[in-house]
Amino acid sequence: MTKGRKALAVSLALAVTAAGIGIAAPDRVLEAEFARQRWLAGAHERDVVVADHRWRVVEAGSGPLIVLVHGFTGSKENWLPVMRELARTHRVVAPDLPGWGDSQRLDGADYGPVAQAERLRAFLATLDAKPVLLLGHSMGGQIVGLLAARDPSVAERIGLMSAAGVRFADNEFGRRVLAGENPFQVTDRASLDAYLGIVFTDPPWVPWPASRALIAQRRNDVAFEQHVLDGIGRGPESLLLQDEMAKISVPVLLLWCRDDRVIDVSAAEIFHQGLRDSRTVLLAGCGHMPMMAQPQNVAEAIDAFLAAK
Repeated sequence: MTKGRKALAVSLALAVTAAGIGIAAPDRVLEAEFARQRWLAGAHERDVVVADHRWRVVEAGSGPLIVLVHGFTGSKENWLPVMRELARTHRVVAPDLPGWGDSQRLDGADYGPVAQAERLRAFLATLDAKPVLLLGHSMGGQIVGLLAARDPSVAERIGLMSAAGVRFADNEFGRRVLAGENPFQVTDRASLDAYLGIVFTDPPWVPWPASRALIAQRRNDVAFEQHVLDGIGRGPESLLLQDEMAKISVPVLLLWCRDDRVIDVSAAEIFHQGLRDSRTVLLAGCGHMPMMAQPQNVAEAIDAFLAAK
C-alpha cells in the first residue's frame, strides 16, 4: 500500500471511529473539545466541596488571583478563551456554580442570586489568596454584585460583564422573561440555533455530534432553568442589586457589548450612575458573550482596569 493510500485509510478509519463515538456517546465529543480548550489555556480541573455542594473548578496560570463567575445557562468553559489570555500573568479560577455544569445540584435547593452569593462567599474563603478581581457575567454579575455590596472584603475589585440585576431599557428578551418565558430554552436543533442567535452577534456553528450533546444537556435542564430564571429575572430578588449597588465600595469594571440583545447596554449606564467608583468599557460586535467572541479585547480591558490607580 502506498503512503497516500495508507494515509487515506487512516483518515477514513478515524472518521468512522469519530462517527461511532458521536452516535454512541456525543457527550464525549463535546468533552474532547473542552479538553482541547483547557490544554490551550494550560488549565486543569479540580473538585472542592463547599456550602454542601461539590464544585467543579477549572484554573490556570500563576500570580495575582482572578475569579470568573459564569452566567445563566453558562459554565466554567465559557471562560476558557479569555482564561488563555489572562493566565499569562495571573492565576485564573472559574467554577461551575452549584446547580450548573459539572457542579452538584440538590433537589429542592435555592439557586437564586442571594443563595448563590452566599455560596460564592464560602467558595472564595477556600482560596489561598484574595482576588484582585472577581468578575461575573450576566447572572454571575448579579451574584458578584450582591456579594460585593454585602461584603466588600471579598475582592480588591469586581467586574460586571453584561450583568443582570437592574431594570434596563426594554428589549425583546426582557419582555419575554417578564411574560414568564425562557428565551434561552433549548430542546432541539432549531431552538439551539435560536439561542446562539440571541447571545452572539455572529453565532458559531456547532457541528454534530457536539450539537446533539448540547441539546440533550439543555433539554434535561428545562425545568431547572425556568425555576432559576423566575428568581434572577422576574422574582423578588431580580432587582435587589439595583437597590444595593450603592453599597459597593471597591472599584468596578463595567464591560458590555453595545449590541447585547440580552442585557441591553443601557444597564451599563444604570450601574455607572449607581456605583461609587466604576469604569465602563463598551465593545462592538460581540453580543452577550464578549469573553468568548472577543477574548483578547476582554483581557486587555481587564489588564487596563487592574493597572489603573
